[in-house]
Amino acid sequence: MNHITITAQTGDKEVTIETGKLAKQADGSVTIRLGETIVLVAAVAATKAKPGQEFFPLTVDYREKAAAAGRFPGGYFKREGRPTEKEILTCRLTDRPIRPLFPKGWFNEVQVQSVLLSADGENDPDILSIIGASAALTVSDIPWDGPLGAVRLGRVDGQFVVNPTHEERKKSDLDLIYVGNASGDVVMFEGSAKEITEDDFNGALVAAQEACVPLIKAQQQLAAKVGKPKRTIELSLVPDEILNDAKALAGERMIPALLTPGKLAREAACKAIADEVGVKLVEKYGAEKVTAMVVKEAFYHIQKENVRSLILNQGKRLDGRTSTQIRALSGEVGMLPRAHGSALFCRGETQAVSLVTLGTTEDAQEFDSYTGGANEKKFILHYNFPNFSVGETGRISGPGRREIGHGALAERSIEPMLPLSTYPYAIRITSEIMESNGSTSMASVCGGTLALMDAGVPLIRPVAGISIGICTEHDKEDAITKYELLTDIIGWEDAFCDMDCKIAGTANGITGFQLDLKLRGLPQAIMKETIARAKDAREVILKAMSEVISAPRAELSKYAPRIETIKINPEKIGALIGPGGKNIKRIVDESGCEINIEDDGTVNIYSTSAEGMKIAREAIGGMTAEAEINRVYRGKVVTIKEFGCFVEFLPGKDGLCHISELANFRVKQTEDIVKMGDEIWVKCLGVDEKGRVRLSRKAAMADREKEIAEKA
Repeated sequence: MNHITITAQTGDKEVTIETGKLAKQADGSVTIRLGETIVLVAAVAATKAKPGQEFFPLTVDYREKAAAAGRFPGGYFKREGRPTEKEILTCRLTDRPIRPLFPKGWFNEVQVQSVLLSADGENDPDILSIIGASAALTVSDIPWDGPLGAVRLGRVDGQFVVNPTHEERKKSDLDLIYVGNASGDVVMFEGSAKEITEDDFNGALVAAQEACVPLIKAQQQLAAKVGKPKRTIELSLVPDEILNDAKALAGERMIPALLTPGKLAREAACKAIADEVGVKLVEKYGAEKVTAMVVKEAFYHIQKENVRSLILNQGKRLDGRTSTQIRALSGEVGMLPRAHGSALFCRGETQAVSLVTLGTTEDAQEFDSYTGGANEKKFILHYNFPNFSVGETGRISGPGRREIGHGALAERSIEPMLPLSTYPYAIRITSEIMESNGSTSMASVCGGTLALMDAGVPLIRPVAGISIGICTEHDKEDAITKYELLTDIIGWEDAFCDMDCKIAGTANGITGFQLDLKLRGLPQAIMKETIARAKDAREVILKAMSEVISAPRAELSKYAPRIETIKINPEKIGALIGPGGKNIKRIVDESGCEINIEDDGTVNIYSTSAEGMKIAREAIGGMTAEAEINRVYRGKVVTIKEFGCFVEFLPGKDGLCHISELANFRVKQTEDIVKMGDEIWVKCLGVDEKGRVRLSRKAAMADREKEIAEKA
């Protein structure tokens, strides 16, 4: 293959796509560049499906290399290991838009691998991974209905910025990752905003789609120059005769089964029919022709067809709601005594328990940031999805990609409403899913908000979220001819319909969003309706949440650490810390407090004990106090010299009491008056330009004698 390069102009920046130079044994490979950030993406598909394969095995993997930024990996191990959260989230960003564009019924394994080769610290490579995956698949012989364009869109001073740098993103009130297709449709979006209005968000989607056009054209030109035809494939589809017999055997029983109230009862009713139909199909066609996979696929098709017919033709949802109706809402706060804040949020059969923990700034999460941007987080939301939440058993392990992705969505939805720049605590929310039947990530937003208010965290405004689905009907050209938007989708509506659009925000605007489509794209006009529907639902949920708790509590939990802030001269930081941390360690040991010192001289003291707080406050005040001329101090002799002694008159601060200032008569030897360790009264006579302090025992004694005389 010849080396081919195509450049696309997006906004005021250029994206360069190259192929034919690296990874030439892959079915398709490209390098993609923005600034000096470069990502290699390679795609390979197996030549045949594994025997008995029942699903499409697509794996997307994105990895960052420290060498790309000219750095060593942090920590003990000097080789990159398991993927970081940033890498996992980029995998998900890359996977979600490309997955629906593979042929249905094609079960050959496909791997798309992205590797960061160069990081300039200004341009984030996550967008390049998405574009690169599209380009690699487009130039390959792998069957795929692309290409796609992808951009990050920010808004600085009211103006949209395409692919903003990290510095520009700091000033932006929008962080939109957008993927669009050649037809002008939305394929995927994800991101956060600082209460952007629905109208402005719709405008952002239109602007992002326009920015995608040059990228799509560039990939089309690249594919034409490569000239690689797509391979011939075989689809694993259920034979029509078996599918028709399965429909006949299920008959009219499917509709009542699907309309059975309650998730578990509905699943049991449908499974009973599936088991019965499966046995009859095996009896007729034999076990070799009617495998478990064939029965499963046939019944999935029957369920999907009936669910969609109920919605589009009869206006019925499985749980009896209208298309705009939200399930029953309830909530509770303060349910767990030891958590600093806790809440239960329920929406139908979806139930989340959220716990808030307040910590010191030392508890903030630190991480390597090879690609630029933040390397620390003061707010963390962790989402956990146990098997029992869906009434199932299974492998019990650590968080997977789904848990990390859902937690990140809830985290960025709430974060814009936290005053993190001024709030002295680190904040962690854990969202424990107790029941799941649709949009647990948005339940985590609602539950997390309630728990934060229960903890007394000063949220700017409460945040709520909801998921909007869609059921569509298409013509032969795959254009949408009929559709129904569905507010607050349940699990089976997610599985059998076409969209899961999650939008979170406040009464003032949108703060977080994520779109997953099973379609090849959705027209902007329908997306505009979806966003309006989400706003209406959000207002209902916010009202219900306000009836549980209307404002953050005035007092923190008695188990939360108290904080007191002291401002010291930054030049005193070294003295406070002491050699090897000696001074600060002593204060921590004596008081039992945690003490954090900022570079600007801000000292935060964290304690659950009033007595410990007092000890730490007084010790820090003493060690950082400045010597006051003419003030009398009680000090300790720490050094004896021929010319006098040095007295520690403040913690860690000493001064010279010259031999002539030891007494009101001539002193021959310092030891005649003081010994090592003696405590004496001294008066500060002055401080020279080098900070050296002159003390006088003689003057202090005279002042004290005068004071005693006056009292007498």
